[in-house]
Amino acid sequence: MKARDLTVLMGVILIILILVIPLPGGVLSVLILTNISISLLVILVAMNTTHVLQFSVFPTLLLLVTLFRLGLNVSTTRAILSEGDAGGVVETFGSFVIGDNPLVGFVVFIILVIINFIVITKGAERVSEVGARFSLDSMPGKQMSVDADLNAGLITEQEAKERRKTIEKEADFHGSMDGASKFVKGDAIASIITVLINIIVGIIIGMVQMGLSIGESVELFTRLTVGDGLVSQIPALLMSTATAIVVTRSSDGSNLSADVVTQMTQYPKLLYVAAGTIFLLGLTPINFFLTTTIAGVLAFTAYMLQREPDIPTDLDEDELDEAESSELRAPENVVSLINLDPIEFEFGYALIPLADANQGGDLLERIIMIRRQLAIELGMVIPVVRIRDNIQLNPNEYRLKIKGNEVAGGELMLDHYLAMAPDMEDDGIEGIDTEEPAFGLPAKWINEEFKDEAELSGYTVVDPPSVVSTHITEVIKRHAHTLLGREETKQLIDHLKESHPILVEEVTPEPLAVGDVQKVLAKLLRENVSIRNLPVIFETLADFSKMTNDTDLLAEYVRQSLSAQITKQYMKQDKTLPVITVSGKVEKLIAENIQQTEHGNFLSLDPDKQQEIITTIHQEAEKVSLQEETAIVLCSPAVRMYLKQLLDRFLPHVIVLSYNELEPDVQVQSLGVVNIA
Repeated sequence: MKARDLTVLMGVILIILILVIPLPGGVLSVLILTNISISLLVILVAMNTTHVLQFSVFPTLLLLVTLFRLGLNVSTTRAILSEGDAGGVVETFGSFVIGDNPLVGFVVFIILVIINFIVITKGAERVSEVGARFSLDSMPGKQMSVDADLNAGLITEQEAKERRKTIEKEADFHGSMDGASKFVKGDAIASIITVLINIIVGIIIGMVQMGLSIGESVELFTRLTVGDGLVSQIPALLMSTATAIVVTRSSDGSNLSADVVTQMTQYPKLLYVAAGTIFLLGLTPINFFLTTTIAGVLAFTAYMLQREPDIPTDLDEDELDEAESSELRAPENVVSLINLDPIEFEFGYALIPLADANQGGDLLERIIMIRRQLAIELGMVIPVVRIRDNIQLNPNEYRLKIKGNEVAGGELMLDHYLAMAPDMEDDGIEGIDTEEPAFGLPAKWINEEFKDEAELSGYTVVDPPSVVSTHITEVIKRHAHTLLGREETKQLIDHLKESHPILVEEVTPEPLAVGDVQKVLAKLLRENVSIRNLPVIFETLADFSKMTNDTDLLAEYVRQSLSAQITKQYMKQDKTLPVITVSGKVEKLIAENIQQTEHGNFLSLDPDKQQEIITTIHQEAEKVSLQEETAIVLCSPAVRMYLKQLLDRFLPHVIVLSYNELEPDVQVQSLGVVNIA
């Protein structure tokens, strides 16, 4: 244990001891001076903090210091009443304040207690209560602001996490201060009661047990009580003031001293007004020399503040231009320009209301929901979407970029609705012909007056924000594999390691590096297979990575381990799976043309045969689509990977599954067969 930790622990133990063990006057003097020093240090720290969380320990420290002070009160009261002596510090304070008149000293002490209790402590308690209430009430709004900045790309995920943590800490701090201020109030009340006990009981003890006269007893115990009260009230006053400073601070990043000086002197002309007023007071019986001196100081301060700062003139205009040009050519300014945002959404000026919350736009909130939805569906954290307007685009145009490359775009008409007909040849509704951007379906932009009519006619009617949200969702899904890099994979691995440390250690960094794991996960995402079930994926990698480090084969093994997930993804509610099966002849042809190299296996098939297979699958897929079914090709595990690679360039939307990726209870329904001559 560190020495500073032991110091705090020993301090708490000391507080407990002074409550029960009588202490000699010398020890009490040391502890009293220590108490004053701690209180002075606390108020100085409170004045120099620029944010409440820089002094987050203050509520707990306030409790400990208050307990320490109460313990000293008990010890000094015991010493005063039992021995008539509480140490040199108490005696000195009492004698200095009282002087020759005990009554005056007692009145001064009472005024000090009243100021502390009624003014400072009462005010600090109220401010703490209001601060805690407002902090808790504003917490949801602050959290939403962080989410909005995150989706706008103004901050990173790490910065958002830190800001959320800061908001929670601030709420906890103000709640703690609300409770801690009650201890300060109780301490002030206890001090008053202690004073009354010391005087009343002390006078009685002095007369009965010590044999003093009433005058001597009053003089002795009044002096000791006032001295004890002062050495207690001065630290209490400092702590109460520190409490008030902490809970009333509203800083812009500077300490209290800087704020006071800066803000009090920001209007120099007002200092002239104050100086003139003080000078006029000197024309009354008030001391003329004194008022003139103070007025002169205020006027001189105003004059110094109004002086313009000296501007260096040794640089001519050409040299200044050269300096600015050099700054623009600095490497930092160039390097910052090469950074690419993972996802960018740009739109023309007519679509600004879509993202402007002041105009009713909710695109930021929709993107937050999209990222959450895709995190559940895909099992990866989608990067923040940078949203910006672009005057180079047409007013109603938008486009989506992935890592700087435009991957999708479209046009929106904010004052229209998009209507998609159940029958592509249905022209019963008047509108502007267009194409639904996410799935390429024929559609129309219709006016709001035709909305109800279109819905009654069986059209699917969607508002523009929903259109663009759906488009963004589908585009991110299709490109999720490009968004998963090594850094993102490392984050997923670290997250899994918290719950499955042994499993992660068995896979990475040996036998698979982070890059190998990333390739496997990217291959799954490329075919729309969620990687959310990381434990099962890593179990499979742990089993098969010892036999091969071919990421293509490992991805196939993982797909088979995720058979329940894949089956559920494509199976219909009646547990049937309509598919296009691959004939044994085609599978044999593919298997015979697999070339094995040191860099992996690939399909080396005659171009004519490739084209024949692709054409046949395309024809069968069109037949299936006419039946409103998804085109799924089913083949053996040995050729699935190579058949998918063959179709990727020409028929990327065709799904290819193997028999090992299906659960036993699913009923396969063949809608066609892929065969060649």
